[in-house]
Amino acid sequence: MPEQYYKDAQRAGIRRYRKRVSRGEYPYLPVLDSILSEERLTSAIDLGIISIPAEFVVGTRTSGRTNAFADNFMPLLDSGTEFSAKWERLCSAHMEEGIRDPIKVYEFMNRYYVEEGNKRTSVLKFFGAVSIRAHVFRIMPKNRDVEEIRRYEELLDFSSKSHINFIEFSQSGRYKELLRCLGKTETQEWTEDETKQFSSVYYYFRRVYQSRWGDHLPITSADAMLAYMKIFGYQSMIHIPEKELKKNLNRVWEDLTLQQDTEPICISATPDKDKKPGIIDKVYINTVGKVHNIAFIHDKTPELSGWTNSHELGRQHVQLVFGKKIQTTAYFNAVESNPEKIIEKAIAEGNTVIFTTSSRLLPASIKVAVQHPEVTILNCSVNISHRYIRTYYARMYEVKFIAGAIAGALSKNDRIGYICNYPIYGNIAGINAFALGAQMINPDVKIYLEWSSVHGIRESVKKLVEQDIHLISSIESVPLNDEDYNLFGLFRIDQNQKTTLAVPLWQWGVYYESIIRRILDRTFYQEYEGSHKAMNYYWGMSAGVVDLFCEKSLPKSTQKLAAFLKESISSGKCNPFMGPITTQDGTVIETENDLLSMEQIVNMDYLVENVVGMIPVYEEMDDTARTTVDQVGVEKATRKN
Repeated sequence: MPEQYYKDAQRAGIRRYRKRVSRGEYPYLPVLDSILSEERLTSAIDLGIISIPAEFVVGTRTSGRTNAFADNFMPLLDSGTEFSAKWERLCSAHMEEGIRDPIKVYEFMNRYYVEEGNKRTSVLKFFGAVSIRAHVFRIMPKNRDVEEIRRYEELLDFSSKSHINFIEFSQSGRYKELLRCLGKTETQEWTEDETKQFSSVYYYFRRVYQSRWGDHLPITSADAMLAYMKIFGYQSMIHIPEKELKKNLNRVWEDLTLQQDTEPICISATPDKDKKPGIIDKVYINTVGKVHNIAFIHDKTPELSGWTNSHELGRQHVQLVFGKKIQTTAYFNAVESNPEKIIEKAIAEGNTVIFTTSSRLLPASIKVAVQHPEVTILNCSVNISHRYIRTYYARMYEVKFIAGAIAGALSKNDRIGYICNYPIYGNIAGINAFALGAQMINPDVKIYLEWSSVHGIRESVKKLVEQDIHLISSIESVPLNDEDYNLFGLFRIDQNQKTTLAVPLWQWGVYYESIIRRILDRTFYQEYEGSHKAMNYYWGMSAGVVDLFCEKSLPKSTQKLAAFLKESISSGKCNPFMGPITTQDGTVIETENDLLSMEQIVNMDYLVENVVGMIPVYEEMDDTARTTVDQVGVEKATRKN
């Protein structure tokens, strides 16, 4: 039997050899000596004896015996030679009691090159071993600015706590995303049981995925698993039947394709008002007489949340505008109950378009959208890379820039306060725009930043006043019945007297009206069919979805300044983020044509130079903030100790 196994292995080696030669590729095992200098090799770090992924053992340390193997470690030498006899003896040992002696390898960039044990490696690979025991010496790369090396270093950090070295992603940053999906921190040590369970889930997923989809996309199995996990969750993968897993993979195919794209999100900065529906779409509009049922699902109630109330006013606006063409229904307190069940209920009650108005409803929105492709679901958030839902958010930073300019003009001591709620995409841009607007008018002004999700709104105001800061901007949307409801927008506090100066307006009614019109005339669906990316609407003043209300008590000159900036931003003549932009640590952000791109603005995770304060860490924030940050938080805020 060992003789036959050798012949089978040799045939596999010859097939591989011929295939590589036909493609003009090197057919033998790569040699580490030809890749790295002797100096690099002698400086290797001894990791001791560990298990390494068999698939990542790819070559030899030296050129000796290189030609005896094809590049898949299958033998090429004829049967009956001394080489084949040794291979067959190892084969017998493996079948009888297992190969116990570890091989000796050098590891470079998570690939292993054998110094001792080439034939042992060959036998184990022939029998389909998943891992191999090896004495490992690691060689660290030198240039750390290369994307490939960044991914490798992230793997080392991940592996140091998880003891998993077989997960590879195609893009940097995904190990952190994986940890978030697993509910783990970067510094948390994994238990042996956790490592075993994850390994089992991964290899099971990989087998199913690669058996049908593995050759269709230039992504790794880990990329595919992470995309799947973001939708269905890790726990659902532990005991999932193969049939159901295949069914779910079919459903999320478009999300899997996004993993190959370094820029998976298409940000729509303004509605395309010139786009007209085609002939088929006009027929569709004219022939469909049924009422469109549209649901608005909120995480809280209008009485307890100013944010929910503003969206509810938006629902009432579109119901009034469209009249009998649509029927809208509002569902409240979805987070306190079961978000998935609430969305499913809305679908069961006949709603074919659903707006979920909080990022805390994002996971449920995605999962239900995958299961109901016949329903259109949109979530109020930004910077989300999923094909199955669209997101919508407003460029409030444009309004904040104007409010900052007003504050800069009114400041008497070069100190202005700013209270933010959550460190999420969009909010950081608002802080920076406010600071830059104030700096434009007063180069010496400083913006003192507080977080209501850390100290609470009242304590945040108190901390600022104690620092002789009486001009404050707050984005906190407090309950309607709260005595501090007017602590929203730009206000002044003098001897406990609050005076509102300017208030940002979220024009959700205008936003919803525009989106619904696009749905009714089918341009909404044309966008989907014409792009393979995730669609994020991020509209601003030019679309009429945000505005700034200025009190008449403002000085006339300041009112003129605000009006001038409104017109300039709406027409595109002024951009709050005209370069150069300097951060707190002195870094100058590179810009194209002296303007930050929309992607750069959305992904801001830094504060500009005249902001005093910092982005809070995860543990500092309250539970609501953590839930929100888990979904749409900037990277600095998601780091857990």
